[in-house]
Amino acid sequence: MAGLLVGGVVLYQRLQPAKPPAAAVARPPAPVEAVAALGQLEPDGDVRILAAPITGIGGSPRITELLVAEGDRVRAGQLLARFDNQPLQRAELELIRTRIANLSRRLTIQTRDLARYRKLASDGAYSAADLDVLEQRTLELQGQLQEARASLVKATTDLVNTELRAPIDGTVLRIQSRVGERPGDKGILELGASDRMEASIEVYESDIDRVRVGQAVTLTSENGGFDGTLRGTVTRISPQVRQREVLSTDPTGDADARVVEVRVRLDPQDGAKVADLSGLKVIARMQP
Repeated sequence: MAGLLVGGVVLYQRLQPAKPPAAAVARPPAPVEAVAALGQLEPDGDVRILAAPITGIGGSPRITELLVAEGDRVRAGQLLARFDNQPLQRAELELIRTRIANLSRRLTIQTRDLARYRKLASDGAYSAADLDVLEQRTLELQGQLQEARASLVKATTDLVNTELRAPIDGTVLRIQSRVGERPGDKGILELGASDRMEASIEVYESDIDRVRVGQAVTLTSENGGFDGTLRGTVTRISPQVRQREVLSTDPTGDADARVVEVRVRLDPQDGAKVADLSGLKVIARMQP
């Protein structure tokens, strides 16, 4: 009897409809944190390093005049500096011009005489051998005049190189050499090609997956170089991982960290506020 009772209970349980599994409790997604990184302000455009010309002995001439200062706005073609080889080049140019004038006068006289002696030779009044000598001298004068004119072109180019002129419109970012110095590998000055500003941000490689082109960015000064915040947009993410270059004032910072360069273009109104602060360190926060 007891066995029949247990069997009935088991059969009853099997015939009951299965209970649906308990619904999983929905959890809200974890908030995405903003990416913070260090960087510095830069002109949004080319930066030209202007060097001194190389003289014939392989060195650079000394600077005798420097006509701009850091932060100056310059126009393409504007004179920026003069070098100590300019007086010598002017003298050489004047010497070549004088030589060209003398050769031109001699060639004019020689050509006139050659025409007269050719007529005399055709009439038998002048020997053919003497005529050949005169023609040879005329050819030599023509060659000397051509060489002098070629030297004039070179001397004119060399004189141009005794001055430094701006190749583009821009802003003088940094002066590397002063009056009396021979410019070295760093050149004379750095010229920024644009009034617009951007920031070069170094994002840790562990955070770069949370950065996208078009992402909004806010920037603050690490050392109080400007008030408030600047706004910008991510325009480019470098495909290369490299070592950190912009170091924090924190002495415990990781100088050997691996980072990816991210370029952030500042909004025009904010860029105008810091147009004269190229190289200033900033802290960037990229909005999630």
